[in-house]
Amino acid sequence: MIHWYKDKDVLFSSVRSKYFIIHHRENMDPILEVSHLRKLYRQTEAVADVSFSVKEGVCLGLLGPNGAGKTTTMEMAEDIIQPNEGEILYQGHPRTNSFREEIGIQFQHTSLLNFLSVEETLQTFHKLFREPEDLNLLIQRCELGSLLKRRNDKLSGGQLQRLMLALALINKPRLVFLDEPSTGLDPQSRRNLWEIVLRIKEEGKTIILTTHSMEEAEYLCDEVAIMDQGRVIAWDSPKQLIQTYCQGAAFILPESAFRLDLDRLPFSWKQKDGQIILEITQIHEGLNTLLNLDVDLSGMSVHTPNLEDVFIHLTGKQLRD
Repeated sequence: MIHWYKDKDVLFSSVRSKYFIIHHRENMDPILEVSHLRKLYRQTEAVADVSFSVKEGVCLGLLGPNGAGKTTTMEMAEDIIQPNEGEILYQGHPRTNSFREEIGIQFQHTSLLNFLSVEETLQTFHKLFREPEDLNLLIQRCELGSLLKRRNDKLSGGQLQRLMLALALINKPRLVFLDEPSTGLDPQSRRNLWEIVLRIKEEGKTIILTTHSMEEAEYLCDEVAIMDQGRVIAWDSPKQLIQTYCQGAAFILPESAFRLDLDRLPFSWKQKDGQIILEITQIHEGLNTLLNLDVDLSGMSVHTPNLEDVFIHLTGKQLRD
């Protein structure tokens, strides 16, 4: 989105800054490199062979069905568990003891002391680090100002997630791990959290997140790595993954829209619940063809591919326990 300014110099400066940020990211070395990770639990291979890298300022999403190895991969990257094989480099070097002080982690499930207030919790964690973030800035960034006197056990799901995000940022990390940050949140709270994450990314922080929400990944992530059976099976930007694996669109029309024999249609089609679903390669050409065949388009809906379609295409529709 381009914001128009009365002062053309301000507009030029804004566009130039955005170009510099994008160009700078493209030429940066990775902040985190993961190479051929493998993790065994007795005879079970949780992670078989995972490799990826993340450049500074990028949001990478790890997606996959249950049991794909996302959480185990994240925990190895966070230095919580050790891989059986493989290498992890931070800023081009093996991780040292300072690594844990330089990253932020928002776990999916974390227990806080119920009798402490939000303010007391922030102050307690603030004292754990040598050079912590300014608390006022953190409170403003995560929209916690109205909650400071509220006890932790009185927070809603969205409020608690904002507090957990603030705790993950309290040590001014360059690299932030978010484990399913919006799970269980209502749509309004989820959108609010997404906007906070986007602002954090705009500050130049690198983010790695796991999520089961394809909408969340498409909204937040610059790059997506789809995992299955302990391996990365696809990795690219959401837009490029959609273009690569799910081209075209689906036209959905009621059966009553057709006055011709459906076998005359020059498209692949299927019938479901009183509707005809057409697989269309080019939307414009498809519309022209249907109009020429005198098909009633008044009740038509169009489904264009999204990241969820890519996910199902690559990992299948079978439910994973």
